[in-house]
Amino acid sequence: MKKQSLPARCAAVLIVGVALLPLHAADWPQWRGDNHDNVSTETDLLKSWPSGGPKLLWTFEAAGIGYSGPAVVGDRLYTIGGDEKNDFVLAVDTNKGEKVWSTPIGPYVRNGYGSGPRSTPTVAGEYVYALSASGALACLKSKDGEKVWSVELTGQNGLGGGRPVWNYSESPLVDGDQVICTPGGSRGTMAALDKKTGKVLWRSKELTDPAGYSSAVPVTVGGVRQYVQLTMKGVAGVAAKDGQLLWYYHHPKYRVAVIPSPIVHDNYVYAVAGYGAGAVLLKLTPDGQGTKVEQLYNAEAMSLMDDKHEGVVLLGDYVYGWSDRGGWTCQEFKTGKKMWQSKAFGKGSLTSAGGMLYCYSEDRGTVALAKANPKEWQEVARFTIPRHTKRREFNNNIWTYPVIANGRLYLRDQELIFCYEVK
Repeated sequence: MKKQSLPARCAAVLIVGVALLPLHAADWPQWRGDNHDNVSTETDLLKSWPSGGPKLLWTFEAAGIGYSGPAVVGDRLYTIGGDEKNDFVLAVDTNKGEKVWSTPIGPYVRNGYGSGPRSTPTVAGEYVYALSASGALACLKSKDGEKVWSVELTGQNGLGGGRPVWNYSESPLVDGDQVICTPGGSRGTMAALDKKTGKVLWRSKELTDPAGYSSAVPVTVGGVRQYVQLTMKGVAGVAAKDGQLLWYYHHPKYRVAVIPSPIVHDNYVYAVAGYGAGAVLLKLTPDGQGTKVEQLYNAEAMSLMDDKHEGVVLLGDYVYGWSDRGGWTCQEFKTGKKMWQSKAFGKGSLTSAGGMLYCYSEDRGTVALAKANPKEWQEVARFTIPRHTKRREFNNNIWTYPVIANGRLYLRDQELIFCYEVK
């Protein structure tokens, strides 16, 4: 046998190595994606769609009642649904659109603005972490749904938290060996659990605000790892190692429901809510004694983006999202300046990939593809999901965010999950 040259042998090793690499470089393992910013890193996606929309690959019809979003890793989609008895975590084969397993994690909870779970599962390695509407936080094996541990966020035998009026909506944050959750209440608003056992590692004893509906975001400021979270009273940063309160901003207009996750970029925190609260931009500066918090937006800038639960994205120097005060809005991140507003498309949630906005209307389930253009609303295509849920409660709307993962667009309307090819 002829001996290969060194370059030839290296090339052969590289080819084999590439062949063995995972083919899922654009997974969406948790709420708002891998980077907690609701922006997909995917490239080579369609820049426009046919009049009927991109190709529909499959429709899954048994996701249950609820507003949980999809977490997608490899060939599995994980979400949470309700069957009027329990909230259950569900795994779906993304190639076939078929159920792989489902596991109940907590009792089904009704309320006047749509029953069922609101949290999105978090996938970390071989495990899935999910929170029911009632406050049952569970760790499951991703391969078969076997329950590893479960902790109640409420009750004396649990974490002693106070369930929000519209039920728990937070998606668990897995950071290193910790699972971060927000029970709320006098024992500490936030808690860190050992991700293998569910054992409590710390509580944020200096922060005792009631839990809101937002999900925490990890960030490092001045070399200190911390978690930024919105509560029903303000915005806070707690130390990742022990839950110590590092800084706090009281928001006098937080009321009813504080929902969207904050955007954290460099040393800036953009926090937005609805019901008149608007958006605030905070600058964090380590000063030797802790962290200095400076509010940058004036009243006009704060009032521009009034966003109840639709969420926003930061692309370059601009924030995009729906505002109840003016419709779809583009706001300059550091100044709060209004770039444009438009009602050319209905109210809804969004995600982003490849410099494009994927906007999902809450009334009819119409999806608009628009360029993230700071000069104007620039729509290039739209389509509407082919049918709607038969199980919607209280005539509520579509509140699940769209997700892009591994070349596919996932849309949910209660028990229906649609998978479109957008690569």
